[in-house]
Amino acid sequence: MKKILITGGAGFIGSHVVRHFVNKYPDYQIFNLDALTYAGNLENIKDIESKSNYTFVKGDIVDEVFINELFVTHNFDGVLHLAAESHVDRSIEDPLAFVKTNVIGTMNLLNAAKNQWKANFGGKRFYHISTDEVYGSLGAEGLFTETTPYDPNSPYSASKASSDHFVRAYGETYGLPYVLTNCSNNYGSYHFPEKLIPLFINNIINNKPLPVYGDGNYTRDWLFVEDHAIAIDLVFHQGKNHETYNIGGFNEWKNIDLVRLLCKIMDQKLEREPGTSQNLITYVKDRPGHDLRYAIDASKINKELGWKPSVTFEQGLEKTINWYLNNGEWLQNVTSGSYKEYYEKQYS
Repeated sequence: MKKILITGGAGFIGSHVVRHFVNKYPDYQIFNLDALTYAGNLENIKDIESKSNYTFVKGDIVDEVFINELFVTHNFDGVLHLAAESHVDRSIEDPLAFVKTNVIGTMNLLNAAKNQWKANFGGKRFYHISTDEVYGSLGAEGLFTETTPYDPNSPYSASKASSDHFVRAYGETYGLPYVLTNCSNNYGSYHFPEKLIPLFINNIINNKPLPVYGDGNYTRDWLFVEDHAIAIDLVFHQGKNHETYNIGGFNEWKNIDLVRLLCKIMDQKLEREPGTSQNLITYVKDRPGHDLRYAIDASKINKELGWKPSVTFEQGLEKTINWYLNNGEWLQNVTSGSYKEYYEKQYS
């Protein structure tokens, strides 16, 4: 039985990846390592916690001694590394926290994997999940490819760029078998409501303002999180060692157009007068280092591994909205902070 370590598996993307692997691969033993910080929520994976091939481990990747002991104890065959501080606004307020988790934490995992596997790298794989923000900002045209030079503009993207470089360096220097992916903005269920889509869904439900940065013309490529989990599965099992794959949704949207679409769908779902939610839109002061446009060229993963998104943005957004409307208790628990009580009882 293969032992697979997934870091950050109680977070948004990580919980979808953990669920996917636990359900699809009963012959794998999946270890979910999460520090359960503010964005880690065990309610995200409550449906699989009793599965025989699933084990939760509470711990911090910044703790070098703990990470080394974990690898010695379990001798993992593979690592899917998703644990990260990821919110740009928080990185502007506290950049050092992002260095500790995203750089030092990644280094601890790389060292532990290298030391545990160095006698025989055969059948081992370190998979580092990263972001398109490492590439910086695009103009009105063009796409990020796997060879686009790095040009990070925020403490968050700089910390992720650094961790990407260390992963590649360990491949070149020590022969560590790795794959790396850079993805566009994810959306879907179980998303902590500080990010645009879940925040605005929650605000519309509660008739709160919808704060749009600047003129709202910042453009992002949106990737449905369940499609991302499938792509991660393909890259982990079929991707070539020492290769990078970009994962995007082929869904470019200006923020203001996305918000207006969200308002339109929410008014329909909540049976409100058309235009009601648009009245909540409020333009606010832009944030520092705000990249104008991200757009992913995902042709490599499509051609080599056969992956492509299963839904359009409109389809995925409707699925996402329906999930939040049908899971009001989860949303209430997260926004109130009471979700922490669930794991504090078990892992205090």
